[in-house]
This record gives sequence, structure tokens and C-alpha cells, in this order.
Amino acid sequence: MKRTVKRIFILLLILMIAFGAYAVYVFRTYYRLPDKLTLEVKRSGENAYFDEDFAVVTGRAYFIMTYNIGFGAYRKDYSFFMDGGRSSWGKDEESVIAGVCAMGEIVNTVDPDFVLLQEVDVDGTRSYHVDQLELVNQFVRGYYYNFAQDYDSPFLFFPPWEPHGANKSGLVTYSRGEITEGMRRSLPISESFSKLVDLDRCYSISRILVENGKQLCIYNVHTSAYGGSDEIRQAQLSMLYEDMKRDFDKGNYVICGGDFNHDLKGNQEKDVPEWAYPFPRESLPEGFHMAMDSARQEDIAHNTCRSADMPYDEELTYTVTLDGFIVSDNVQVNYYQNMDWGYEFSDHDPVLMQFILEE
Repeated sequence: MKRTVKRIFILLLILMIAFGAYAVYVFRTYYRLPDKLTLEVKRSGENAYFDEDFAVVTGRAYFIMTYNIGFGAYRKDYSFFMDGGRSSWGKDEESVIAGVCAMGEIVNTVDPDFVLLQEVDVDGTRSYHVDQLELVNQFVRGYYYNFAQDYDSPFLFFPPWEPHGANKSGLVTYSRGEITEGMRRSLPISESFSKLVDLDRCYSISRILVENGKQLCIYNVHTSAYGGSDEIRQAQLSMLYEDMKRDFDKGNYVICGGDFNHDLKGNQEKDVPEWAYPFPRESLPEGFHMAMDSARQEDIAHNTCRSADMPYDEELTYTVTLDGFIVSDNVQVNYYQNMDWGYEFSDHDPVLMQFILEE
């Protein structure tokens, strides 16, 4: 009996030491990138044709798309552990590659002038270390682009049945016109233990020169979903608005798009997931409005995101519109559509907008 108790004690001691060592590893390797990082501007598509005569001018219509590609994992039968589902990784490497290629082909077929992507893994356990940026660039060709990292985790051993591992991911902004300046801004996040799943939230600002001497300022954003709070949500939006307002006050044109992790339609439903709180429209600064307010109801009837607590079921799965655009009042919205791909390749579907810069 004494020998058994001793063995149990030794085993517990070893487990405690291992857990303590792992906790030290996680917190010591956790880091955040510094604020106001300059982003390198590159060109997509080897040997791709670039329209050197492409210009951003007032009075001409342009298309912009935003798409959260969900690190290539979210097929219709996929559920995610952070939403109460099962999986942590994509089904397999082939599935991840096929999903990313399919979404790249969607963008290529629509052929917008500007593209905002979120949750693009460049090296991740959860996505079998597929460089998704390199993969997307094979389809989204002939663009200037930059990449803003917003996720770089130490190896996470949860969930125990399929540890999420170490993952590096970010936001990608593409433009037919030359991006003359790109900047990454670090959003405020929770300082509690939840920061380990929220990590390095940010938004990027890409500036394209307009023919009249002003700038088209494109903001690509992915605000907090997990581990957020009312205080953090408000702080993130306040910081974003401050930059947007500063650009608008200079006479520039501002388009902010991405995954806001708020219900952009502002439905006041009860018992919604924490990542689907109503967007606080009253907080929008003067000179800005929700682009979807210019849309026909039938064009935004489809919601842009589905809950991943279960495989997608059209009758049962909770859906909500998290993705879209905020524009300054000198940007005219001609057309706006929540595109319906039935969540075939991601837990998000893309949003497409046509706009004109006013004199």
C-alpha cells in the first residue's frame, strides 16, 4: 500500500512539474508585435500581368471584396472546438489545400479591384503547415499586396484530443493599384489568460494614391471574438475610428472592411454567441456609415457567417452577418452583396461592394 501511494505521489509530482514547465513555456514565448509596423508591399503571381495603367480616380466604379477564409479548414461538415464543436485542425492537408484553392478561384472569378482576406495561415499545425498566402497568390494574380500578422501562438496543447499546436496567421490586402504605404496597428486585447487564444489582434491600413492627390485608405480588420469583453470591444473600435477619422479629416477616402465579430445587422436577439453581439452603430464617428445600408434587402438576406458548433445544417445552424464594410461619406456605394456560397469552403461567405470616390 505504501509503495502504491508513493508511486501515485511521484506521478502527480511529475505531472505538476510538467504542467508548470509548460505554463512557463507558453507565457515566456507569448509576445505581441510592436504597434505601427511598416508593412512590406509585394506583387502577387509570378510572371503575372500587371496593369501599369490602372489608376484610382474619382467618378469611376471599383469593386472590393472581403473574405474570411477560416485557415482553409471549415468545410460544411466541420465544427470547431472553440465554438463547442469537435475539431481543431482541418480534416487533412488535401482538404485544406482544396478549400484554399477553391476560395482563391472564387476571388479570381469575381476579379475585384481590391481584396481583403482574414485568417490566412502561413505556417500552422492546424492547417498542416500549408503556406496559404503563397497558395492564394497563385489565383489572385497581378495585385500589389501586404500581409499583417495577427496570430502567432506557442504550441497549445488544447483540446487534448487534437492539440491546436503552433500557428501563424494574418490579414492580406490586395490592390490593383499600387499600395504606396502599408501599416499594421496593434489593437488592444485582454491581458488575462484569454490573451493566449486571442493573441495579436490588429488591423492594417493600405494607402493608394488617388489621381486628385488624395489617398484611398483601405482598412483590413479582424476584431476579437474569443476572450473579448465589452471594454475590449469598445477600445478596439475606438482606436480604429480614431485612425479612420484622422484620414477622413485630411480629405482622404476611407473604406474599412473585414470580419468585425459583431452582428452588423444589429439584431437584438437574446442568447447569441459572444462573438455575435450587435454592432454599436451609434458609435460610428461623424462622416461614416455602414455600407450595407445602401444595399437592397434581397442582396443582404444571406448572412455571412455560420456558427461552427456543429456541421452546417441549413435548418438548424445559427447564422449572422459579421463581415462587411464601413465607408466615409465621400465614398458612394453603388452595389452591395452578401455572396451566398452556402459556407462551402469557410464558415464565412464573402461580401462584394462596388463603390465610387466622389469629387
